[in-house]
Amino acid sequence: MTIDLKDAGRRFNQEWIFRNFSYQFSSAGKYAILGPNGSGKSTLLSVILGSLSPSEGLVTYTHQETIPVEKIYTQLSFAAPYLDLVEEFTLQETIAFHFKFKRLYPGLSAEALLDLLGLSKSQDKALKYFSSGMKQRTKLALACCTDAPLLLLDEPTSNLDKQGIEWYHGLIKDFTEDKLVLVGSNQENEYSFCENLISITDYKD
Repeated sequence: MTIDLKDAGRRFNQEWIFRNFSYQFSSAGKYAILGPNGSGKSTLLSVILGSLSPSEGLVTYTHQETIPVEKIYTQLSFAAPYLDLVEEFTLQETIAFHFKFKRLYPGLSAEALLDLLGLSKSQDKALKYFSSGMKQRTKLALACCTDAPLLLLDEPTSNLDKQGIEWYHGLIKDFTEDKLVLVGSNQENEYSFCENLISITDYKD
């Protein structure tokens, strides 16, 4: 998977969130998009996700062949604290629902994913009764354990305690070796595995 942005920019009304962003994200690379809160990290990730169109410039996706933006969702997984889960679903139903649309990581089963989460005792509990940390672990496990070439994570350790952060690094180590990973963050413990650092503030108008 390769993603090329050429002179990409996004604005809301008259304010440019970022501009003149030209960059190539290459397969199996680990990239951190850095900047303070409100600087535009999530906006850039949304443009890369295809959920926001750039106000100017081009975004091109290639995975063996060119992928149109309306199909990029088939090639990616995504986790963010603002991404809602279906609160009425149990954990088991959430996993089953997610993997109706996505493929499980090779060699992994739904039961093994439950064990990985460490939430087997809560498998029949509705997510509305989960703590914010349990919900974030669920989002991260679903995203990282999806068989997709592109993984995007926005503020991945939000609501996680020290043990949860260590668990997150285990997920990254075990399930992202061949993936293109993009992390939006302003905390080093979220992106310490990334070899490429990009400051969004370098692309202000």
